[in-house]
Amino acid sequence: MMKWIPLALLLTLTACSSTPETRYYQLPAAGGSTVVSSQTFSRPIWVEAVSIPDYLAGNGVVYQSNDVQYVIAANNRWASPLDQQLQQTLVSNLSNELPGAVVSSSPVGQQHDTLNVTVTGFHGRYDGRAVISGVWMLQREGRIEKRAFMLDLPQSEDGYDSLVRTLSQGWQQISTQIANAINQQR
Repeated sequence: MMKWIPLALLLTLTACSSTPETRYYQLPAAGGSTVVSSQTFSRPIWVEAVSIPDYLAGNGVVYQSNDVQYVIAANNRWASPLDQQLQQTLVSNLSNELPGAVVSSSPVGQQHDTLNVTVTGFHGRYDGRAVISGVWMLQREGRIEKRAFMLDLPQSEDGYDSLVRTLSQGWQQISTQIANAINQQR
């Protein structure tokens, strides 16, 4: 009986050491302003929601493994819900890019512009690229402007760290596109 104890311990230790480590990812905050505006905005901008489809709404970072298959990572997870991260970074990015504007994730006052974003793609792809797609809609003074977006960006290296950084850079580009459209309308 005693001769089986070392074998059982060895098997237990081997099983424990092969368990992959879970990693958590948060989109990094954007640095600095890319749009220079001396305008003062008379109406605050409320980023009401950033909606994502079910396949992106889980905890795992998503990777497209071929033209029809998506894998939701079990050990590479978002540190907080992706839709919340996208909304928070969008508010931060727009605040940086529209320095004269009040941009908030909650309504500010009775008169405000309302921005809603529907993200349909925010994932890595089998060919080493990151995909960000969707549509944004800005409601201002009874008018609605709606624009689609699609980015297909190369990752600088393999791995989830690089994927998350590339997705963040792409989200910054989408924020810049939205800020430029808002600036043109004011």
